[in-house]
Amino acid sequence: MTRVNLGASAVEVSAICLGTMTYGNQTDEAGGHAQMDRALDAGITFMDCAEMYPVNPVRRETVGRSEEIIGNWLSRTGNRDRVEIATKITGPSQAVNDMAPYDGVAITEGIEKSLRRLQTDRIDLYQLHWPVRGSYAFRQNWTFDPSGQDREKTLDHMRDVLGALDRAVKDGKLRAAGLSNESAWGLTRWIDVADQDDLPRMAAIQNEYSLLYRLYDTDLAEVAVNEDVTLLSYSPLAAGLLTGKYRDGAMPEGSRASVDKAAGGLGNLGGRKTKRALAATEAYHALAAEHGIDPVHMAIAWQRTRPFKVIPIIGATTLDQLDHLISGLDLRLDEDPVKSINRLHKDHGQPY
Repeated sequence: MTRVNLGASAVEVSAICLGTMTYGNQTDEAGGHAQMDRALDAGITFMDCAEMYPVNPVRRETVGRSEEIIGNWLSRTGNRDRVEIATKITGPSQAVNDMAPYDGVAITEGIEKSLRRLQTDRIDLYQLHWPVRGSYAFRQNWTFDPSGQDREKTLDHMRDVLGALDRAVKDGKLRAAGLSNESAWGLTRWIDVADQDDLPRMAAIQNEYSLLYRLYDTDLAEVAVNEDVTLLSYSPLAAGLLTGKYRDGAMPEGSRASVDKAAGGLGNLGGRKTKRALAATEAYHALAAEHGIDPVHMAIAWQRTRPFKVIPIIGATTLDQLDHLISGLDLRLDEDPVKSINRLHKDHGQPY
């Protein structure tokens, strides 16, 4: 497995990351431990979590459970020095913090809580799950309204948060800091403030990115290239759409959509499962078949052709699903399928 550094930091990680957001809900503890064992055997040492996990749905009573499962695995196996652990502090959330925005004090408290749950003395990458000023992520880009933002208050907030992160880095509790669900303006300002005040620079940004969702390709990619920030791409399979499991109206038992619907949700993958997205999925499956490639493997391999630093986060509910993902990690796409993907992107741009 190729190893890469997160941005300009000294944190070296595997070129593929294991996502753990199902641990404690769709994936039980034994299943989560088996996945981490299998991933490590395959050379995947980088694991991503968050204090609010598991999701689908997020429930107050399960907040922190995914971190606990990772912590129990680290304690049982003694693998802490063999892996890199990333986690996140939640933005305003009814289930996690009663909609309280994070600040320097919350950052310090959140780090301590995550360290306890993870049963470790350090976090390799600590991320801000989403901005406290509002976010265009989670399909909010269609109705994004920044009219309530205050630039000076935002910059003061950034200094406060970066100060807390700096103290944690100096105390040896954090190795690097990162963002998630951020915009180009936000990433740029976090970096500017850090540089001005000699505070930790953001090494990574975790945003959604897949064949079906390519907002990152525009302004964010340019910022990240010029400022040396690594993309950690979540939902590289578009929440399962690109696997084809939802084709022809199917909703397999135990799938993310079915679990959401059973919990009272819409079962539309957070707004991703649209007619246009399903049509785009069909087009990408046809392209994969034309080239004799597994569509799941194609979706992951394509990310590694991008002209910027990107680490796909692969997640699975079951060990079989993870095995299938791992079996295709050596695939490298030729020029022809990449050109065809670019053509299909123009035909099916931003389908959700």
